[in-house]
Amino acid sequence: MYNFRNDYSEGCHPRMLDALVRTNLEVTPGYGTDHWCRSAADRIRQAVACPQADVHFLVGGTQTNQTAIAAFLRPHQAVIAAATGHVNVHETGAIEATGHKVITLPAPQGKLTPAIIWELVRSHPDEHMVKPGLVYLSQSTELGTVYTKAELASISSLCREQGLILYMDGARLACGLTAEECDLTLEDLPRLCDAFTLGGTKNGLLFGEALVIVSDALKPDFRYHIKQRGGMLAKGRLLGVQFDAIMQDGLYLELGRHSNRLAQKLARGLEALGYPMYVPSPTNQIFPIVPNSQLPLLDKLCYYEVTAAVDEAHTAVRFVTSWASTEADIDGFLTELATAL
Repeated sequence: MYNFRNDYSEGCHPRMLDALVRTNLEVTPGYGTDHWCRSAADRIRQAVACPQADVHFLVGGTQTNQTAIAAFLRPHQAVIAAATGHVNVHETGAIEATGHKVITLPAPQGKLTPAIIWELVRSHPDEHMVKPGLVYLSQSTELGTVYTKAELASISSLCREQGLILYMDGARLACGLTAEECDLTLEDLPRLCDAFTLGGTKNGLLFGEALVIVSDALKPDFRYHIKQRGGMLAKGRLLGVQFDAIMQDGLYLELGRHSNRLAQKLARGLEALGYPMYVPSPTNQIFPIVPNSQLPLLDKLCYYEVTAAVDEAHTAVRFVTSWASTEADIDGFLTELATAL
């Protein structure tokens, strides 16, 4: 069976595993106060060209989003997100559980626009409704699409004009930034965002997300919030060791580039076999439209996820490649599929 279910089913990239084995018997302070976490944070600050940023390491994406958003907002404030946004559809109400509403509108190809954001701000005019306080977006999005520099800059400008915090979920940031359609760089993010994450769980780490806080107003007491919400890992150095390894020699972005390249090869092969795409995605998530009659065939060949019913006879499915995907995986799957048709 070929695995196209997600980009975190495998363990971790050998460099991370080697680093964990090599440092296994070290004795360090706990809770992220060790020298590995300091080194990893310095490497991230250097990579994003923002020496004044605060960097925190947490275990998972949902935990990071919940902790950050709850810390950043006042009790009466809400989150603006695309209807497909991770905080809206994949986090079991984690944000709402902190007392903050997630307000959404449908977004073309999963991307927010200034017009969508303004519509939500305009429709919450006074104290009888929650007050929009933070714009949540992800790079890449849940549909594998990406924001360009101009698109992010226009959103950033509106957020500053309206006093909104701009927060970028970078669970798949490496894939987003290395997509052919994306002209954003790591160095652009501190200039345009108040806070953002560098995802590790979906890019070769065993586990781990790095939260980068740029805005000085959001920095105070953040470790208190991590601890209170159960996000402060006692063996915090396990996060630092992994991020220290992946932020060397361009590996972080290279793994994303590898995932994208194989996904796009898979997409071209599927299109050649007559499967159109549900949405044009340049990253490691692709969404072929499959006749329902052929779903049992896919079930025999690979692991995948269902995205949406297109009509009564067709379904959009999601295929995801990862750092561990190989050319042989793509070639073998396409050959077996073509033979079975």
